[in-house]
Amino acid sequence: MKKILPVAAFLIFLGGCYNDKYDKLYPKPATTTCDTTTIKYSTDIQPIINASCAINGGCHNAAGNSSTGGRDYTVLATLQADATAASMLNDINGTPTRGHNTMPLNLPSLSSCDINKITRWVNEGAPSN
Repeated sequence: MKKILPVAAFLIFLGGCYNDKYDKLYPKPATTTCDTTTIKYSTDIQPIINASCAINGGCHNAAGNSSTGGRDYTVLATLQADATAASMLNDINGTPTRGHNTMPLNLPSLSSCDINKITRWVNEGAPSN
């Protein structure tokens, strides 16, 4: 009986500690928000374009890929012209118009947050802020 008592007390102690670590064992999933209230080209759009469109070996880089008619998205004026032509939003949303491809070509689709940011920027007139 004397040997069982310390073992039982130890097991009860462990059972009580288990619930203290519940939050560590089962953390709440992180919530991600997509803030599109204020979109700036320099901080929101340019990083997306640089990572998905104007990359080395990409379609819209400084080399001016001939398959894209030499449209270089490292030049803001070129990006703005394509953004206001309406086909850009169709291309990034996966509903390309005739003669266009779903963008980014041969890469994973943009996140819904990135698409929302670009859409907001285009709808605001693609400002150079």
